[in-house]
Amino acid sequence: MKKIFTFLSIAVMLNACSPTSKTLKNEPATYRPAYHYTPEKNWVNDPNGMVYLDGEYHLFYQYNPFGDKWGHMSWGHAVSKDQRTWKELPLAIPETMNVDSSTTMIFSGSAVVDSLNTSGFFEKGFTKGMVAIYTSHIDKKGTGLAQHQSLAYSSDKGRTWKFYDKNPVLNIGLKDFRDPNVFMYEGKWIMIVAKPLEFMVQIYESSNLKDWKLLSEFGNMGDVAKIWECPSLFKVPVENSDKSKWVMFISSAAEDTEFTGMQYFVGDFDGKSFTPDAQEGVLRVDYGKDFYAAIPFNNLPSKDKNPMIMAWESNWTYAPDIPSEGRRGMFSMPRKLSLVNENGKFHLVQKPVCSDKIQTETLTLKVSELLESKTLEMPSNSYRLNLTIDLENSKGFSVDLLKNGEEKSVLSYNIATQKLSFDRIKSGKIDFSKKFPSVESMKIIPQNGIVKLDIFVDNSIIEIFANGGRAVLTDLVFPTTKGGNIIISSLK
Repeated sequence: MKKIFTFLSIAVMLNACSPTSKTLKNEPATYRPAYHYTPEKNWVNDPNGMVYLDGEYHLFYQYNPFGDKWGHMSWGHAVSKDQRTWKELPLAIPETMNVDSSTTMIFSGSAVVDSLNTSGFFEKGFTKGMVAIYTSHIDKKGTGLAQHQSLAYSSDKGRTWKFYDKNPVLNIGLKDFRDPNVFMYEGKWIMIVAKPLEFMVQIYESSNLKDWKLLSEFGNMGDVAKIWECPSLFKVPVENSDKSKWVMFISSAAEDTEFTGMQYFVGDFDGKSFTPDAQEGVLRVDYGKDFYAAIPFNNLPSKDKNPMIMAWESNWTYAPDIPSEGRRGMFSMPRKLSLVNENGKFHLVQKPVCSDKIQTETLTLKVSELLESKTLEMPSNSYRLNLTIDLENSKGFSVDLLKNGEEKSVLSYNIATQKLSFDRIKSGKIDFSKKFPSVESMKIIPQNGIVKLDIFVDNSIIEIFANGGRAVLTDLVFPTTKGGNIIISSLK
């Protein structure tokens, strides 16, 4: 494609990952995404137990088998061969009833491939056994009584599971102690698990997944405006080098502390303790309201040097009330991670998987030459918009997404503040929660006077990757009609 800084051509690519049928203007919108995974029905929240085995990516997740509100937490299950198209499988690990009429809900956790049979759960020589490490949440009539860590195991690639008969394997006597994330490090299993009310995570070690020894604690730094949940610890390669650093994810508060969000720390791990680098302010994984509880896949093929994550796309502030089609909740596109070193400070870079397989509109323009707004008529509310914008001699730009009458979701960039903002105040259906209408922003520094945006619009979710994924913003929207236009304007 010849690169000139005027309004350019539109490149369109279609495949099975994107909608292909034409839709009519003003037809009622659907909120079910076309290329983000969501189950057929019922409530979902945190992704759990993400693991790769024999050509399949496994996504387990918090799931209510009985309705579209939170409750009866169990592990749902979906698999993919290409990280794009997901197949929903039967319920994996269900909530159980105890003899005292309490229930054991299956809260968040992780899964590993116990290829050496360190647990002893599998037949001699069997190398494909899965072990799930999850929080067993004891509940009686809506009152949480205890949380501890337990095991289940599968010898048929996660299709059926057995509970370990000596559960729990880790119990420190707390009502809030959850979300174990486990990985192999130098021949030992390492668990990182949250003490939410103390803004603390603990790091444990085991040789067999059953007996755990406390190694260290980390916490009480960064953002402590909300409880800490869903921790994970993993190695991330540094771009343009042969080095790696360790990254710790914590689900906690958003920049607007009334909402949940995610933060991360970069540092070093010596097999026992995580030591964070000095950092200025809080490092945000995502600057939107709707990216939470992300964890990495375990057991990726050795050729995949970059960790890959997925997240729940909603926010606890309004998640129970979002417009429903018999289901609530969805998951992000998978994202591959790297780090960039900028003057000795390391920052996360996130790149979407499946990005080249979605219906795409590609534009390159110089906004100072944009004398009037440019409009793209869109047949659906599911697509990718790839923008390369030259900011020379301009004040900035705005992009109306899903524009229909007064209804719109507005992305704008102001050169004076270097802030990229996303405004969903008039995005469509917003009356289900007074706290849903909002404006989010993130700082974006132009590179040689240019801002690059990769925008994924998928019926009820928008993911915005700026400057190659150096900053990301994810928000839900609920437009009332299909076929909203894209309108690009220069700020005056």
